[in-house]
Amino acid sequence: MPFEALDYLYMPSHDVAIDVRYFTDVLGGHLVFAIEGMGTRVAMIELTDNPPRLLLADHVAGDAPILIYRVASLADATAELTKRGWQSEHTLEIPQGPVSTFRAPGRQRFAIYERSRPEVEAGFAGRRDF
Repeated sequence: MPFEALDYLYMPSHDVAIDVRYFTDVLGGHLVFAIEGMGTRVAMIELTDNPPRLLLADHVAGDAPILIYRVASLADATAELTKRGWQSEHTLEIPQGPVSTFRAPGRQRFAIYERSRPEVEAGFAGRRDF
């Protein structure tokens, strides 16, 4: 199996600041960071000691979250999954590394990523722009 772990739930948010308050004040989550830049807001929340972490983002379209799975090698996972009939939707970069997004036949949203820059997340920890 190419999947190592479900690291993140990338969740659409209409108002990240309001959602941060709910997830921290009401649900008791820990705010890892809240970043604003290039016209977008993203916040990471931990509700448990272990992944997945929640990423609240105002630039994610729709209402369904994107489940982001870590793979050892994006190229190898992409090749293996393509042999099985998988189709990539988009490729992009997140701070932690390269990503390929896709949808299952039921329209569920997924992504696989290679953690090629693991130090980036620690660099964001504690940052609060809003």
